[in-house]
Parts: sequence; C-alpha cells; structure tokens
Amino acid sequence: MPTYLSPGVFVEEMPSASKPIEGVGTAVAAFVGFAGIGPFDTPVKVTNWSQFTKTFGYYVDGAYLAHAVFGFFLNGGGECYVVRVGADAAPALDAPATADDTKDTAALKPAGAQAALPAGTVGAFTVTARGDAAGPVVLEVRPDDPPAPDTFTLLVKQGGRVVDTLTGLSVRPDAERYAPTYVTEQSTLVTMVATPDAEVAKPPPLGEVVLAAPPPVPALPPETVTASMYIGDSSARTGMGGLETIDEITMLCVPDLMSAYERGAVDPTGVNAVQKAMVAHCEGMQDRMAILDPLPGLDAQGIYTFWDGVAGSKYATLYWPWIKTLDPLSDKVRAMPPSGHIAGIWGRSDDTRGVHKAPANEPIRGAVDVEWTTTTGEQNTLNPLGVNCIRPFPGRGPVVWGARTLATKNEPDWKYVNVRRLFNFLEESIAGGTQWCVFEPNDEALWARIRRSISAFLVMQWRAGALFGSTPGEAFYVKCDGENNTAESIDAGQVICEIGVAPVKPAEFVIFRLSQFSGGASLTE
Repeated sequence: MPTYLSPGVFVEEMPSASKPIEGVGTAVAAFVGFAGIGPFDTPVKVTNWSQFTKTFGYYVDGAYLAHAVFGFFLNGGGECYVVRVGADAAPALDAPATADDTKDTAALKPAGAQAALPAGTVGAFTVTARGDAAGPVVLEVRPDDPPAPDTFTLLVKQGGRVVDTLTGLSVRPDAERYAPTYVTEQSTLVTMVATPDAEVAKPPPLGEVVLAAPPPVPALPPETVTASMYIGDSSARTGMGGLETIDEITMLCVPDLMSAYERGAVDPTGVNAVQKAMVAHCEGMQDRMAILDPLPGLDAQGIYTFWDGVAGSKYATLYWPWIKTLDPLSDKVRAMPPSGHIAGIWGRSDDTRGVHKAPANEPIRGAVDVEWTTTTGEQNTLNPLGVNCIRPFPGRGPVVWGARTLATKNEPDWKYVNVRRLFNFLEESIAGGTQWCVFEPNDEALWARIRRSISAFLVMQWRAGALFGSTPGEAFYVKCDGENNTAESIDAGQVICEIGVAPVKPAEFVIFRLSQFSGGASLTE
C-alpha cells in the first residue's frame, strides 16, 4: 500500500480477483524437408504460400516439402514453421542465375542448380513472375476504357483465367499509378521494373507476352541425405532438434523423409528411426503431435506391416494411403504423402468447429484421388490399430475417414485425435494463463483465485461444446483447497490444483436400429 502524506483524493488501480486465461493456438505446424533456397536448420515462420516461395523458392524436383506446405495452406492451415535440411548441398543450390537477353519473352536460365524466375519485356518495362507463379504466366496489354495517351490496362493470366486486372497504368513516373510501382504492389503473380535507358514516352504495344513456367530445381544428390539430418541435434539447433525452442508448434510433419526413401538415400530402417524420433520429440515436448507418412505404394497388407514397426504413442497419428494431386512441375497428377494436407485440415477444423471436433469426415482440398482404394473390410482391420484411412466417396472426392491416434491398448483414453489435442490445448492454456501464481503467498486467498480463473476458463470451453455434460458441474471440477494443499506441500513451496474434465468424443459409429411394426398400432404404445 502506498503512503499518503498530504491531504487529497487518490485513485488506486486494484488487480482483478481472478486472472483470465486465454486459449493458446492449436494449429501451428512444423515442416522439415528440402528447399531450393533459404537458411539451413533455422525454423522460419511462414504464414502464406507466397511468403514460403520468397523464402524457400519454388518446388524442388523429387521433393515434397513445397507440396506439403502448399497443401497445408490450401486446406485451411494458418501458420507454420519450416526447417530446411541438407546443408551439404548449399553451394550448388545457391548458385546465381543469368539472363537470356536474346528473347523478349525468354525465361531466365540457371547458372547452377538454383533456377531463376521467368521474365520478359512489356514495352519499356521488364516483368518478372513471383516465386509462387505455378505455371506459365500470360500478360495482355489492352487500352484503357476510355483510352488515354499515356495509360494502359494490363491483364495477368494463368491457367486460362485472369488473375489480376490492373487498369490506369501510367508510363509517367510522377503518376499515381506509375506502372512499375503499382504492378509490383498490386499483382499477386508478377513484379515490374523500368528497363534502363528505354523510351517510356508511350504505353507498350497491345498484345500478349508469355512468361515461361519456372524451371524445376534439381533434386538434392542422394549422398547428401542422411536420417540424422532430419533428427538433428537439440543442442546444435539442427533438424527437428531446432524446434524444441518454439513452444507454439502443435504439429510435426517430415514429408521429405519419403522423398529420401524414394531416392534410396534412407532405407526402411532409417525411415523407422526418423519417425520414432518424431514421436519421441512430441512425447518429450508434450504439446504437439506427429503426423506420420506411410511408405509409398503400400496396399492394405503393406500398411499393416508398416504399422507394426511404428512406435505406438498417444502423440502420433498415421494417415494412409498417399493422395494424388497435380504436380505443377510436370503438370501431371502424381502421388504425394498426405501429412501436409492433413495438418491443414486440422487447422481448418479448429477454426470452424474447435479443437474438440474430430478432424475427420473432411474433404482434402487439392486431392483428386488416392493411391489405394480402401474397402470397408480393410478399414475394419486398420481402424482399431489407429491407421486413419483416406477414402474417396462419390461426389466428395478423397475424404479423411478416421480420427485415431497410435495410442497403445494400454492407453484407451487417448485413442482419439481430438481428445489428445483438446488436452494439449487445455494444459498449455492453463499453464500459460496461471504464471502469475508463482511466488504469490500460498494461502486460501491464492487457492480461491486459482479456482476462479480455471473454472471461468473451463466454463467457456464447456459452452463452446468442448466438454461433455448438461451443466458445468457435470463437465469439469477444479479442486484447490486445504485438503490437497497440506502443510508438507506448502513447506515444499508447492500449490497443488486438481482438475478433472469430461471431453466430448466423436460419434465414430452411428447406429440406426430399424424394425417393422404393424401399421395400425400406435407409435406411443
């Protein structure tokens, strides 16, 4: 309390009797894999596809990192961390690019393994495709409506559709819509600069200019890849080990483990070692889950054999089979590991329904088919094991048709993905929202404030549908009093608070029982 020495009116701010607890984020993914450019072994926060391509470049031929991140954002993911591995190949991948000046619409040619982006000229301006331009870009110059002597309209097209319509572009540098500045700021696919020493007194000629698709970045040599690159070292902050310092991550994916296996750089034993390290990482952090990819080309018997070698854990999930998506490099449909798309679906489900909702019965955006069509009989065997099947349904396409973890039979309470993730959310939120308790006087007043804060938070979760029960008393309890805070625990500097919650569980088996009855009988009899 302050000391008052002079007469007067004084206003004091008093802390609230209870501290509100805010929910933490639930859908922040981490990806470990190969990229054409970008820092090695450094987790970089990425919030959209364009930012990923600017930091890590375009798709890498034979690798799955870019495909997984694209699928994550396409399916509703919000933010993620990306770790680029394979430092031994850095000199080749970071080689500079040189321009081919013999054509107006020529693409830049790589002077090493790293391919530059395509560029072309539009009158007195040079236009370059952005890193996220997945395919050829067509520029069409049209006159403004109404026509003006020093302005023009530029249409930016991709895949036969107009992506950007930029009108009123001026060739005068003092104009509000000076073409290079306005195009670079407003276009999602291209940037524009004035060509040095070019005449800019009039708009560019009408017509189309085609920018070729960005050439693929060659795959990393197999000899540069080892299983230890993915696992990394927590003390050196490499690979997965570098993710231990980032508390907000809730999902872990390593899609390029499969590309290393396909190239022969990592054998099945190495795949198993990396995936067990993923599971161990998540179990050690206790606030995230591993989304494991199966080996490519597995049938129902193959996935059963693969599952038998995977570490069972309530912090791990396995989705099968691979999905088929369009590969922008080849413009053909090819199979991809599903982990990135699944992580995006988790994020989408969290945003639309909440972390308590099982992220299943959800269509996979961008997937056109699956590598193996699962029968009901095959899923009858795989579902109890924790293998979440991806199945195509008429009119819906591939759909996630499972919501189980790889929890062992000794942990039946944790067999559902949403239950494990809900507890991760509750534990992280309560731990973060009660930091104010540390070093407070350990007495009845503190215990009451703790009860009020946690109870208020859990009431909000119950109202949101995350907890089971018709009343808050049926959904949870919070006990923090003299009964569980004994003199011995107080002398040890401990405050013990017991919390019990009743999580909602998914309606995995919906059963309708039909029977015949006499048409003349009353339905109420």
